[in-house]
Amino acid sequence: MKHIYQKGSNVEAPVLLLLHGTGGTETDLLPLAEMVSPGSSVLSVRGNVLENGMPRFFRRLSEGVFDEEDLILRTKELYDYLEWASQEYDFDKNKVVALGYSNGANIAASLMFHYKGALQGAILHHPMVPRRGIALPPLSDTPVFIAAGNNDPICPAAETNELTRILEAAGAKVDNHWENFGHQLTRSEVEAAGSWFHRNFL
Repeated sequence: MKHIYQKGSNVEAPVLLLLHGTGGTETDLLPLAEMVSPGSSVLSVRGNVLENGMPRFFRRLSEGVFDEEDLILRTKELYDYLEWASQEYDFDKNKVVALGYSNGANIAASLMFHYKGALQGAILHHPMVPRRGIALPPLSDTPVFIAAGNNDPICPAAETNELTRILEAAGAKVDNHWENFGHQLTRSEVEAAGSWFHRNFL
C-alpha cells in the first residue's frame, strides 16, 4: 500500500496509524499527528480503492451504505499490511493507535470489529458503524476517542451513539467529543484528541 513512515523521537509512544477520508492521501493527516503526539512514529497509508478517482479504504454502494464484502476484504488487507509494516520498520505491532477521519475512521473501527488486538487504541473523527450484527473481539484494554458533529449530515448523532454502545459492549472505554458543526474536522476536536492521547498513552 502506498504510505509514508516517519520515525518519531519517542520510541515508547505508540505508533500513529493515519487513515485519511475519501479523496485524501497519505499526507493529509500528518499535521494532526504533529498536534496529537509529536514524538510518535507515524505510518500514514493511502487507501487502495478509487471512487471517481478519489482514494478510499473500501468501496461503498452509495452515501453511507458500505459494500460489506469489500470492507471485510480491505480490513484484512490493512491488518496484514500492519503486520508487514511492523517488521519492515521495526515497531511493536501491539502499540499502534489509529487516527482516522471519516472513511479512514470507519476502517479503523472495522479493524477493531474484526481483529483482536489489532489496535492499542483509536481516534475516530466522524466515524460510522462499519458493520452490524457481528460479535466483536474483546476490547477491554482498548481506549477509543470519537469526535462527532451535532450537525453532521453524513454521520448523524444516532450513528455515533450506536457505535459507542457497540464498542462499550465489547469492553472498550469510549470518550465522545461533540462539536456544533458538520462533517468537517475542527482544530478543537483535534486538540481534544491530543489531550485524550496524552492521558491514555503518554
